[in-house]
Amino acid sequence: MGGRRRAAGERRRGAERAPPGAPWWPLVGALLLWGFPGGCRALEVEHRFLSPTATNNFALGPAKVYLASVNRLFQLSGPNLSLEAWEALGPEADSPLCHAPQLPQASCEHPKRPTDNYNKLLQPDPEQGLLVVCGSLFQGFCQLRSLDNISVVAVAFPPGAGEEKEAGAGGSSQAPVTVFPSMLNVAANHANASTVGLVLRRRGGLGTRLLVAATYTGLGSPFFPRNASLEDHRFENTPEIAIRSLEARGGDPGRLFTFDINPSDDNVFKIKQGAKERHKLSFVRAFLHRGSGRGPPSSAEKKKKGKGTATEKGAPSSWPRRRSPAYAYLALNSEANAREKESPSQSLLARICLGDAKEEEEEEEGEKEEGAAAAASLPVGETKKLTESYIQMGLQCSSAGGELFNRLVSVFPAQATLHLGSQGGLPAPPEPQELLFGVFEKSSPSSSSSGGRPGAQPSALCAFRFAQIEEAIRVARNSCFVAPDARLVTVLDSVVQGTGPACERRKIQLQPEQLDCGAAHLQHPLSILQPIKAKPVFTSPGLTSVAVSSVNNYTVVFLGTVNGRLLKINLNSSMDVMSRESITVAYSEPVHPVMQFDPSDSSYLYLMTSHQIARVKVAACNQYTVCTECLAAADAYCGWCTLETRCSLQHECANSDEPYYWISASEGVQQCPSMTIIPSEINIEKENTGMIIQINGNIPSLNGMKMSCDYGNNIETVAKVLTQPLNQYVYCNFLPREKYPAFPSNQDHVIVQTAVRVNGKNIVQANFTIYDCKRTGNIYPKTACISCFSAKWKCHWCTRKYTCVSNATECADSIQMNIQNSTDCPQIVPASVAPVSTGDSQDIAITLMNAAFIKEMPLECHFETDRVFEARWINSSAVQCNNVQLHTSDKRHLFLVNLQLKEKPGRFIDSPQMMTVEIYNCATGSADCSQCLGREDLGHQCIWSDSSSSCRLNTEALQIPGTCPPPEIRKIEPLSGPLEGGTMVTIRGRNLGRRFSDIVNAVKIGNVKCSPLQERYIVSEEIVCWTGEAVEEFSDVVTVNLSKEGKSRERYSYVLPVVKFMSPSTGPKAGGTKVTITGSNLSVGSELRVLVNGTKECTDLSRTDTTITCTMPSVEFTTTASVCVQFENKSCIGDNNNFNYEKNPSIMDINPKKSQISGGRIITVEGNGFLMAQNVSMVVHTIGKGQTNCKVHSDTVITCPSPAASNLTGSKPASVDFYINGRLYTDDNHFPFDHHEEAVHISKFHLEYYPDPQFFTAKKEKWIKHHPGEPLTLVIHKEPDSLGLESNEYEVKIGLISCEIQIVSDKVIHCSVNESLNTSERQLPVTIQVGKFNQTIAMLHLGGSETAITVSIVICSILLLLSVVALFVFCTKSRRAERYWQKTLLQMEEMESQIREEIRKGFAELQTDMTDLTKELNRSQGIPFLEYKYFVTRTFFPKCSSLYEERYILPSQHLNTQMGSQVQETHPLLLGEWKIPENCRPNMEEGIALFSTLLNNKHFLIVFVHALEQQKDFAVRDRCNLASLLTIALHGKLEYYTSIMKDLLVDLIDASASKNPKLMLRRTESVVEKMLTNWMSICMYSFLRETVGEPFFLLLCAIKQQINKGSIDAITGKARYTLNEEWLLRENIEAKPRNLNVSFQGCGMDSLSVRVMDTDTLSQVKEKILEAFCKNIPYSQWPRVEDVDLEWFATSTDSYILRDLDDTSVMEDGRKKLNTLAHYKIPDGASLAMSLTDNKDTTLSRVKDLDTEKYFHLVLPTDELNDNKKSHRQSHRKKVLPEIYLTRLLSTKGTLQKFLDDLFKAILSIRDEKPPVAIKYFFDFLEEQAEKRGISDPDTLHIWKTNSLPLRFWVNILKNPQFVFDIDKTDHIDACLSVIAQAFIDACSISDLQLGKDSPTNKLLYAKEIPEYRKIVQKYYKQIHDMPPLSEQEMNAHLAEESRKYRNEFNTNVAMTEIYKYAKRYRSQIVNALDSNPTTRRTQLQHKFEQVIALMEDNIYECCSEA
Repeated sequence: MGGRRRAAGERRRGAERAPPGAPWWPLVGALLLWGFPGGCRALEVEHRFLSPTATNNFALGPAKVYLASVNRLFQLSGPNLSLEAWEALGPEADSPLCHAPQLPQASCEHPKRPTDNYNKLLQPDPEQGLLVVCGSLFQGFCQLRSLDNISVVAVAFPPGAGEEKEAGAGGSSQAPVTVFPSMLNVAANHANASTVGLVLRRRGGLGTRLLVAATYTGLGSPFFPRNASLEDHRFENTPEIAIRSLEARGGDPGRLFTFDINPSDDNVFKIKQGAKERHKLSFVRAFLHRGSGRGPPSSAEKKKKGKGTATEKGAPSSWPRRRSPAYAYLALNSEANAREKESPSQSLLARICLGDAKEEEEEEEGEKEEGAAAAASLPVGETKKLTESYIQMGLQCSSAGGELFNRLVSVFPAQATLHLGSQGGLPAPPEPQELLFGVFEKSSPSSSSSGGRPGAQPSALCAFRFAQIEEAIRVARNSCFVAPDARLVTVLDSVVQGTGPACERRKIQLQPEQLDCGAAHLQHPLSILQPIKAKPVFTSPGLTSVAVSSVNNYTVVFLGTVNGRLLKINLNSSMDVMSRESITVAYSEPVHPVMQFDPSDSSYLYLMTSHQIARVKVAACNQYTVCTECLAAADAYCGWCTLETRCSLQHECANSDEPYYWISASEGVQQCPSMTIIPSEINIEKENTGMIIQINGNIPSLNGMKMSCDYGNNIETVAKVLTQPLNQYVYCNFLPREKYPAFPSNQDHVIVQTAVRVNGKNIVQANFTIYDCKRTGNIYPKTACISCFSAKWKCHWCTRKYTCVSNATECADSIQMNIQNSTDCPQIVPASVAPVSTGDSQDIAITLMNAAFIKEMPLECHFETDRVFEARWINSSAVQCNNVQLHTSDKRHLFLVNLQLKEKPGRFIDSPQMMTVEIYNCATGSADCSQCLGREDLGHQCIWSDSSSSCRLNTEALQIPGTCPPPEIRKIEPLSGPLEGGTMVTIRGRNLGRRFSDIVNAVKIGNVKCSPLQERYIVSEEIVCWTGEAVEEFSDVVTVNLSKEGKSRERYSYVLPVVKFMSPSTGPKAGGTKVTITGSNLSVGSELRVLVNGTKECTDLSRTDTTITCTMPSVEFTTTASVCVQFENKSCIGDNNNFNYEKNPSIMDINPKKSQISGGRIITVEGNGFLMAQNVSMVVHTIGKGQTNCKVHSDTVITCPSPAASNLTGSKPASVDFYINGRLYTDDNHFPFDHHEEAVHISKFHLEYYPDPQFFTAKKEKWIKHHPGEPLTLVIHKEPDSLGLESNEYEVKIGLISCEIQIVSDKVIHCSVNESLNTSERQLPVTIQVGKFNQTIAMLHLGGSETAITVSIVICSILLLLSVVALFVFCTKSRRAERYWQKTLLQMEEMESQIREEIRKGFAELQTDMTDLTKELNRSQGIPFLEYKYFVTRTFFPKCSSLYEERYILPSQHLNTQMGSQVQETHPLLLGEWKIPENCRPNMEEGIALFSTLLNNKHFLIVFVHALEQQKDFAVRDRCNLASLLTIALHGKLEYYTSIMKDLLVDLIDASASKNPKLMLRRTESVVEKMLTNWMSICMYSFLRETVGEPFFLLLCAIKQQINKGSIDAITGKARYTLNEEWLLRENIEAKPRNLNVSFQGCGMDSLSVRVMDTDTLSQVKEKILEAFCKNIPYSQWPRVEDVDLEWFATSTDSYILRDLDDTSVMEDGRKKLNTLAHYKIPDGASLAMSLTDNKDTTLSRVKDLDTEKYFHLVLPTDELNDNKKSHRQSHRKKVLPEIYLTRLLSTKGTLQKFLDDLFKAILSIRDEKPPVAIKYFFDFLEEQAEKRGISDPDTLHIWKTNSLPLRFWVNILKNPQFVFDIDKTDHIDACLSVIAQAFIDACSISDLQLGKDSPTNKLLYAKEIPEYRKIVQKYYKQIHDMPPLSEQEMNAHLAEESRKYRNEFNTNVAMTEIYKYAKRYRSQIVNALDSNPTTRRTQLQHKFEQVIALMEDNIYECCSEA
C-alpha cells in the first residue's frame, strides 16, 4: 500500500521525521487524556484518544486496542489508550472504475486521483497473530498486519511479493502467486457503503476463514460513478456475502482471501444482477452465537431417550435438548426498491450455520466471553455451504400504539434474566435468557442512504429472544419442506446460488441438523415472511449504538447517541427501567454502532465517536458515600462493601464472593447495615458498665474479628459478639464517665454517636442519649414542674425541694404524697388585668391551680428581671402582689408576671400560659388627636390637649371629646389609574381616623368609592385603598370624610391606557429579545404585567407614559404568541400584538481560532439567524478577562473582538461561549436526555492564545532619521508567531498619521506615508497595533536646516570645553584630600553590595528552585535497578572481603554499538562453574559435600562460629567475610539460616544483657551481626525495589540535577548547591546557562539540546552530554569521558576539538586554569558533535586527580589564599564573608525537601496495612527476648529495633545507592547522602539533640524536621507492634519462597571452599571446641570434620604438585 511506518520506537529518536499530517501530532499527545466537562455521575470517561481524521472501526486485542480512521491505523495500549504505533494507509492514486493493481494485467484507462482510504473491516486473528485490515482503496483491498506491531505487514499480498528482496539477499524464495478476482474485492470500495466481517476459527486445524458481508457498489448502485458506461460490468461478480480463506500461516498462499476454497464448496451469496436494484443491502453487524441446541431429536438422541435424559428447564416440550451448533448472524437493512422514495427500510436478521460445536464443551465454557466481540473466538466445525443454511427473517420493533421503528442501527447479543410467564398461578422465577438487543430508528430511504451526519431520529431499543428466533427458523423449514405454507416462508429466487423458486412438499422426515441448517437437496436460501416482533423497552431520539451486560439480576444497557452521549439504563427482570444516567463522551459526535466491553475487565466499555475512541468505566460507585444512597441509585454494578464502608464494584470489594460482604442494589435499601442500641436513653446518674447493640441488615459474621465501639474523639472501648441464633448482638463496654461529652447550653441531654468498629473501620453507627433531669428544671425555670413530666425520659418532681430528679428516692418527702403527672403541677392561672398608666400603683391578684402542694410557701412577685414585689397568700388558691408600681417610656409594654419561691431564688411556680400586665404611657406614640383618642380602644385613659398639642393621662376623668380636627391629606400616590379600577392608592397625612371602622366608607375619589385595606391601615397616618371602577375619564381630588371632611391638594385621574404596537415582533425561541410596547397612558396604576400567551411574563419591566420595555421569555417550540398588557390584574389590553418565536440563531464556526494574549483580534462568527440578535457577547472561560461585545453585520456574520487573556492556553485551547440577547448559546442539535439535570452545557468552540507578536525595525535601531518632504517607507520585521495574521489586521502609525501597508509576509511588513510629516514636534513615535496590542518600535526624528545644526554643534563644543577645564581644576584640588576616604568607602560598599546580592539570590533560589526542579525532573526514564545477584554481592562484600578485589573485576569487551562500556562485575560467587582441575574434582567435590553436610548441622555450625570468634587474630573483617559466605552457602535454606541466626543472637543478647543492653547491635563486630545485616538485605529486597526504589532514585536524580544547576569546581569538587558545608563553593562565581545542540551516534538517539553552564570544564560538559544521551541506559554501559571527543563547529568550515587543557589555556598566579565554555566563547545554541575517540589522550589524567599546585578551575586552594602574595583578584574575593554563602545550603535543602519527605514516607510507611514480613517477625523476636530477660525499658527495645533495621539496613542503603542502582555515585553526591543519612539516624534516635549556634551545619540543617520524623518512626514501630503476630509457619513459607525465587543465582561450592579456608586455618581450635561440647562429641562431629580436612588437604596437595 505504500504506507509509511511509524512505530513507537522511531518516535523516541532525536532526529524525528514529521509524519503525514504533522500538525495534528502535538494535538494527539496533548489531548490524549483530555476530558470534556460535564456531570459525570454514573459513568466516567477514564481515557480517550483523539484521531486527526474521522474514525471508521476499532477492534480489541490482547492488551491492545486497534483504531482505524480515514488514511490512518493506530495501535494503542489497552488500559490507557496511549499511542504505541501508527501507520499511514492513504491517500493513494486510485479510481473506483479500475481493478485492484494486484490483478495481473490490470491496466486502467480511467484517470486515477489521490483517494482517501476508508477502513471497512478491522478484525484481529489472535491464533495467527494477525490483524485483518481492509480499506476502500483498490476495490476493497485487505492487508494482514502483525498484532504486536501494526507497522509490520505480517503476510504480504500477493503472497511472495514481499519476500523478493529478502530472497535476493540470502537465498531462494517462493515465486509470486498468481492473483485471481476471487481473491480481491473483499470489502466495499465506497466511504458510505457498509462492510462487516468475522474471523472464523475452525476446529480440528482445518484453517481459518473470513466471513465478509459488503454492500454492492457496482453498476446500478447509488455508489457507482454516474459517468460509467455499460462496459463497467466488471465488478458485478462481487458477492454480497462470502466466506474466504484466511489461512496465512502454513497454508496454501495461492488461496489467501479467495472464496474459491474448494470446488465442492459454495462459499458465496450473490444477488442476481437484475435483482440488485430491488435488494439494496446495508449491513449493520456480524456476530457469532452458540445456539440453544433445542430441536427434534437426532437418531443418537433417540437411542438415549429411554435412559431418562433430563430436559433443560424452560425448553419447549416439542424439541429436546441437544449439542449446540455455532451460527454466524448478520444484522442488516434492506430497501426493497432504492429508486422509490416511499419504500421503507426493512430490518433483517440472517443466519448461517458454521457446524457443530466441539464435544469438549467444558473447554468452550472457559473461552466464552460476554459480548459479540468475544463470540468471534468460538471454535466452529466444518462450515456448511453458505446458501444451504442461509435463512433470513424480519425484525419488527413497534410500540403498542403501532409506532414502527423500521431501520436497524445497532445490535448486541447478551444474556439477561427474565420473568417468563407463571407457574401454578404464581409468577415464575426469573431465568437467564439469550437475547438480541437492537436499536431501531424511524427512517426513510432518503435519510438512510445519506452519508452526512445523522440527525436525531426517533429511535427505540427492542429485545428479541434467541429461543424464539431459533424456533421460528425450525418452524419455517418444516413449513417449507413438510407442510408448505406460502404465508410463512419463501425461497430467495434472487440469489445466484439458490435452488428454486418455491417451497415444495417432500416425503421426508427432516433431521434436527436439517431443520437448523438445511441441506444441499433442500430449497435454499430461505426467507421467513412473518417478522419476529418485540415492543420497545426504551425510546429516545437519536440512539446510535447498544451494548448490554447482565449484572446482579439486572440487565444494564448502554446506548450511544447521535450527539456524543452515552446513556446507561438499568432494567429489572421484567424489562422495566429502574434507573438511567448519561455522560457526554464527545460533544456533537455520533457514537459508532459497535461498542465492546474490555475482555479482561468487563467494568470498562470501549466506544468510538466520529473522531475519538474512549474507555469508559461503567460505574462511578465512589460518588455514593452512604449505603442508602448506593443501593437507592439502582445501579446494577454498584453495591455496598460492608466491612470497607464504601460503594464499589463487586470485584473491588474484598471477600465479595462470600455472603453479606457485598450488598447489591437488587437486594434493596432495607438490607443496608444498621444498628439499634439497647437502651437508647441513659440516665446520667446511673452507673452503666455496658450496652448491647443489635446489628441489622446484611453484614457478615463478626466472630473472630477485631472489634471495638467508637465514641468519637479517639475514645474506643472493647466490644465482643454475643452468640444469638438470628440477629448479631454486640456487647460494648460503656463510655467512661470522665469521657462523657459536655451538655450543650439550654439542653438537658446530649446525643452521643456510637459506631461499631471492625478491623479499623466504622461499619455501622447510631445515636444514644444521656439525659439529666436536674438540668430539665433548670433550663425551663418558668415551667420546671411541667417540663419535668413532659421530658422524653422518666423524671420525678420533688415537691419540697421543688426540683426535677431522675430517681424518686432522691426526694426527701418521698414518703408523703408527691406529684405524679404534669396536670398536678402547681401553676399560675392567667387572668386579664386592666392596663395601668406608667408609675401608678396597683394590687394584682394571681390565681393558682394545684396550690395544695405549695401551701403557705413564702413567695415573691417577679416582674421580669429587676422588679420584685411582696406576695401575700389570700386563700389556699390565690396570692396578691401588693403595691406594684411599674414604669415604661414606650407607648405600651407588657410585663410578664411570675411567682418566685422566696427561699429558693431562681425557682418559680409554673406559668405555662404567661400572665401579663400592660403598662402604657400617653405621652409616647401619639402625635395627633386621632392617634391619642384612638387609644381608648386599647383601654388607655388618654386625652388630647389642644393648648399644648400633646396627649396626656386623663387623671381628672374628663369627658373624651367626640371629634378631632378635620383630616389632613398630605400625599397620594399614584396620581392616575385605569377606568377599571383596582389601583392601590396610598393616602398619607394626619388625623386620618381613630380606628378602622371610622374610615371604612369615608374615602372617595370624586364620586367613586375607594375601599380601604384593614391590614395596611395605620391609625391617623396612612390609608391604603383599592379604587373602584369609573364610567369615564375624569380627574378629581381625594376626600376622607369623618365627622369633618379633608381634601387632597393633588388630583387623581381616571384614564384609559392604550396599546398601539410592539417592536420588534420577531425573536429567537431562546428568549431574551428586548421589546418596546408603544401607546399612551402606560404609566398609570400601581401594578403592571406584560403577558405572553396569557401565562408567561415578560421580565425586566420599565415604563414611561408612552412606552413599556421588557425582555421576552423563552419558549420550547417555534410559535406565534400573543402579547398583551394587564393593569391591576384586570383585563389584558392590546392582545392583537403578536410576537413570532423563530428558530434560534445557529453558530456554525468561528475564525480565526487563535488570538494574541492582549486580545482585540477580530473573530468572525459564521452561522445564520443573526439579525434576530439585539446584542451578542463573547466569553473565553478560565483565562479570558471579561466579556467583549460583538457586532452583527448580516444574518450570517458576526464579528467579536477577542478578550484579553490572563495567561497562554498552552496545548489545551480555552472554551468559548456566546451570549445572544443575554442567553447562553447552545446548539439545538444537542438535545438533552430525559432528566433535565443531565443536560450539562459544553462549549462547542475553542480559542487558542499565543504571545503577542513582536516587531522591530530592520536594524533594530530605536531612532530613525527622516527629512521632511522626502517620501518615507518603513520596513518592519516581525518575530515568527503562530497567529497567522492577515494584512488588514496590522495598523502602523507615525504619530497620528497612518502608514499605508503595502506588503505583508511572515517576517516583513512594508508601509509608506504619502502625506507630508510637517509638524511642530521633531520626534514622532512609530507604533504598530494588532488588536489591542500596541507596540512602539522606534522614534522618528525629523531633521532641520544644516545651519542650525552647525551652530548648535559649535555652541555645545565651547560649553563642553569650559566644563572640562573647570572640572579638571576642581578634581585636582580635592583628589588628594578624598583619596583615602573614597578608597575605604568603595571597599565597604563593594562588600555590602556583594553581601546584599548574595542574600537576595539565596532567598530567590529558596523560593523558586523547588518548582523548577519538579518541572525539570524527568520521571519517564526507567529506574536502573541492579539484578538481585549483584545487589547481594555488593551488599555482602563491600570492602571487608578479599573476594571483592580487582583480581575479580574483569574488563568486558566493547559492545558492537558505537558506545563504550564500563567494566562489568564478574564476582567468583556469580560464576556459573566451579573452576578446579579435573583430576582433583572427584575428591574435592566429595570433601565439599561432606563439609556442606556439617554446616547444615546446627550444633556443628554454632560451635564452629563461636570457636572462630574466640580467636584473637580472627579480625572483624574475617567475621564479616565468614558471615557473608555462610549466607551465600545457606541461601537455598533460609529457614535453617534464620534459625542459626536466632540462636546466635540469643547468645549475643545474653552477653549484652549482663553489661549494657542498649549497646547491642550498635556495631558489626560479630558474625551474627553481619548475618543479621545480610538477612535483612535478602528479606527487604522486594520491598526496597517495589516501594522505596522509585522515591530513592528520584531523590538521587534531584540531588544530581540540583548540583549541576550551579557552578562546580572540577578539581576541588566544591559546588554552589550542596547539602554539605565542607563541599560548599564559597565564592560568587557568575555562571550562565548554555543550551548546546549536540549530535552523538550512541545511546539510541542522534541529537539533543543539552543544558550546561558556561563555567563548566570540557570534561563536565562531556559528562552532562553523556547523561542526557544515556539517561535511559544503565551507567555501566555508558562510554567514559576519556573515551569521547567533543568538536565545536564554529562556522560551516571551521571546527575545534575542545579539551580541558590545550595551548590556549591561560595562567593565573602561577597555575594553569582549566578551559571552560566561556574560555572558548561558545555561544548559546552552538552546534557540537561528540564521538568516540580513536587515540585516547593519556597525557591528561582525571581532572580531580590533578596537582592543585599546578592547576585550578574556579577557585584557588584555601592555603594559597592565605599567602601574602595573593593577587588583586584574590584579595578582592577574600573580602567577602564566606559565611553568607551558607544560605545556599538552605536553598538546596528546600528544593530537595519534597523528595526527601517522599523517601522517608516510603521507608516508614506500612503498605496495605501490612509491613514486610521480616520486620514484623524480627521485631516480635526482639520483644520476646526482652520479655524473657525482664527488660521492660521501652528505650532499650527502641534502640534494638533501630540498630537492627534503620541503622543496619536503611542507612547502609542510603549511603550506598550503588548497591541498588546501576549509577555513578560521585564524591559530592556521597557527601550529600551522608547529611541525609545523619538526619535519618537522628530521627531514629531517642535522645534529644542539643543544638546551638556552634553546632555543625550538617546537624543544624534538618534540626526543624527531626522531631516530625521522630514521630513518624515511633508511629511506625507502634503500628508494627499492634499488628497480629506471625506464626513460624508463615515466616518459614515466606523464607522458602525467597529461597526458591533466587535459587541457582550463586555458586555455593566457591563459598564452601572459602569457608573451608577458615576451617583449615583454625583446625585445631575447632576440633578442641567440638570435643569440649557434649552434643557434638556425642555425635562425633569432630571426626567428620577431620574427614573433611583429610579429603581436602590430599586433593589440594596433589593439585598443587601438578601445577
